[in-house]
Amino acid sequence: MRFSINRDRFVHDVQHVAKAVSSRTTVPILTGIKIVADHEGITLTGSDSDVSIETFIPKEEDDREVVTIEETGSIILQARFFAEIVKKLPGQEIELIVQDQFATTIRSGSSVFNLNGLDPEEYPRLPELEENLLFRLPQDMLKNMIRQTVFAVSTQETRPVLTGVNLESEDGELICTATDSHRLAMRKATIERNDESLSFSNVVIPGKSLNELSKIIEDTNDLIDVVVTENQILFKMKNLLFFSRLLEGKYPVTKSMIPTQSKTSFKLKTKPFLHTLERALLLSREGKNNVINLKTLEDSRIEVTSISPEVGKVTEHIDTVDMQGEDMRISFNGKNVIDALKVIDSEEIHIVFTGAMSPFVIRPVDHDNYLHLFSPVRTY
Repeated sequence: MRFSINRDRFVHDVQHVAKAVSSRTTVPILTGIKIVADHEGITLTGSDSDVSIETFIPKEEDDREVVTIEETGSIILQARFFAEIVKKLPGQEIELIVQDQFATTIRSGSSVFNLNGLDPEEYPRLPELEENLLFRLPQDMLKNMIRQTVFAVSTQETRPVLTGVNLESEDGELICTATDSHRLAMRKATIERNDESLSFSNVVIPGKSLNELSKIIEDTNDLIDVVVTENQILFKMKNLLFFSRLLEGKYPVTKSMIPTQSKTSFKLKTKPFLHTLERALLLSREGKNNVINLKTLEDSRIEVTSISPEVGKVTEHIDTVDMQGEDMRISFNGKNVIDALKVIDSEEIHIVFTGAMSPFVIRPVDHDNYLHLFSPVRTY
C-alpha cells in the first residue's frame, strides 16, 4: 500500500476515529486504527467494540485532489502513537508506505517514522445494519439535545441502564430522557422520518458514546441519518459513520414522574439565578453535600441560603416574576440544579413546586422543548 494525503485533512479524520479507540481493551487488535486505501480514497476505522467510527476521505473534494493512491492495500497502526505522529508531522503532505510483514513508513517534510503494523485481516468487521428504522435531524439540533440531557445520566454502574440516554419516538417527535434517579432531563424535537408510522421506545445509548458523538458533530443544520436496530444505533454523516451499542434493560417510565399540578410557582432570570446558586455553594463544597435551602418571602421574593457548620452561612434574596401559590421552603442539591441551568438557553425559567418533599420542575418560559426535574433533599 502506498499513498500521499493532505496532512490537515488526514489529521482531522484520524482524530475522529481515535476517539473510538480504547487503550484498556482486552482485544489487542482494537488498540489500532485500520487504514484502507482503494481506488475511491482512504477509509479509517477505530473501535472499542462498544463504539466504532469509520471515516472516508475521497480522492477529490471540492475539485481539488486530497489523496494520491499509488498502491491499494490496508494496515492497522497503533492508535496511540499514530494519532500523535500525524498531528506533529512538519510537512503539508503525508506519505504512507506499507512493505512486507506490515512494516510501515510515514514520511512528511524531513521526518521519517517506521512503525510496526498489524494484520488488517484480524480486524473485526463493522455491523451491516438493516435500515428499516431511520429518521433524520439537523446536526446542531442533535448536538444540543445531547448537551441538554447527557449530563444527567447516572455515573453508578449499579443500574447500568441509567448510565445512558433513552430515546423514544411518537407522532414525529423524538424524546430524549436522562435520569440518575435524583434528577431528570428531558428534551423533545421534531424529526424527519422515512416512515409516517415510525415509533420506537427503550433505545438507550450509553452516555459515553453520546459524549464522543457530540465532539464529532458539527454546528451546522446539515442532516444526520439515525438508524436504530435491536442492539445498535448508527449515526450517518457525510463520509462518517458512528456506531454505538445500545444498553440492555428496561428504562424506567419517566412520564408519570412529572407533576401535573402545582402548589407554588414563579419565574426567574436564568443567569442571575445560576450565579446566586454558584455563590451559595462556595461555602458548602467542603461538605460534599451541596445542599441549598430556598424559601419564599413576601413581596414576591425568595431567599437562598447555604450553611456549612464549620465554615459559615450565605444568604441571598432574589426578586421573582409572577409568584403564585402558597409559601414554601425546600432544600435541594445545588450542583444538580446548576448543571441544568448551564444548559438552558432561555433567558427566563419557570419553577414549579408541588410540596417540600415532592420533586420540582424547571422549564424555559419561552417554549416547552425541555424540562428538568429534581428530587428535594431531606434536611431534618
